Amino acid sequence: MPERCMQMLKQIITEIENRQNITRDQLALLLETTDTGDIAFLHERARKTADAIYGKQVFIRGLIEFTNYCKNDCIYCGIRKSNRKAERYRLTEEEILSCCANGYELGFRTFVLQGGEDPYFTDDKICALIRQIKAQYPDCAVTLSIGEKEHDSYQAFFDAGADRYLLRHETADEAHYGKLHPAEMFWKHRMDCLWDLKEIGYQVGCGFMVGSPEQTVDTLYEDLQFIRKLQPHMVGIGPFIPQKDTPFGEKKAGTMEDTLRLLSIIRLLQPHVLLPSTTALGTIHPLGREKGIQAGANVVMPNLSPVAVREKYKLYDNKICTGDEAAECRHCMARRMESVGYKVVVNRGDYH
Repeated sequence: MPERCMQMLKQIITEIENRQNITRDQLALLLETTDTGDIAFLHERARKTADAIYGKQVFIRGLIEFTNYCKNDCIYCGIRKSNRKAERYRLTEEEILSCCANGYELGFRTFVLQGGEDPYFTDDKICALIRQIKAQYPDCAVTLSIGEKEHDSYQAFFDAGADRYLLRHETADEAHYGKLHPAEMFWKHRMDCLWDLKEIGYQVGCGFMVGSPEQTVDTLYEDLQFIRKLQPHMVGIGPFIPQKDTPFGEKKAGTMEDTLRLLSIIRLLQPHVLLPSTTALGTIHPLGREKGIQAGANVVMPNLSPVAVREKYKLYDNKICTGDEAAECRHCMARRMESVGYKVVVNRGDYH
């Protein structure tokens, strides 16, 4: 690449950092460049931005995948309701609380209850569970990731003590949303849910898959502009990975390179955001999670679910860490973060 072009891209990265905004053409240039110097500069600026706010800290969340039943039929997802090959399970209240007890001993101070949209878990059941966790572990945050609900349900969970809610918006482009979801799911409702969560007072997380079928620079640009508008506390992105028993089973996966670039761009646009280096990133590359931290991420989410069910929570194929005990995951993660100069810290890891 000519020297002039290299300087231009570095200037663009600096401009994005200073303005905390990006144009569609700037995004296209950053996703298309093959210059290793420019890419390294992007990651370096993102990492310095995160370090200035959070230091050399990586926050851990204990992930508890408590049900893989789902009433939805999202086209990309391995636990979609029409997947007859999915081996279904639900954890009991006692099993969920046992995961929390184990996690607390290991230093986790945030528990993420994640599951499909399972009608068995009524609002009353979820509220009772939140109250139990908060009563036993008052110094811990409870994060929910259980999909689209109505405003009253979100309010009830919040009143019961839930602190955070993760709901990937998947795509900010309505037409693209329709290609990833069945006709009975509505882009507007997904967006309304996120605004409801923000209004109620949750620490809110949104996000999208990188490289999902028919995603373009234009759809990614819409995602970034939506994130700027919503001002979430957390953004979860990871590469699209196909699951063989879905209609997208033969589609091409997203790449680590694009995911890392977008992690860095999001860090520059939203300097304070909590930004996970996801399991999906670790699935497509053995050092994916470490590289995510080096690109500006500052959260990792080891699995606290019982080993017996981990393989069954199959949103995508070849998911890592399905056979490790929670303690193995926790200590392995600490060593991995230390290998790139970061320390896993024992606290709630709130947005600031």
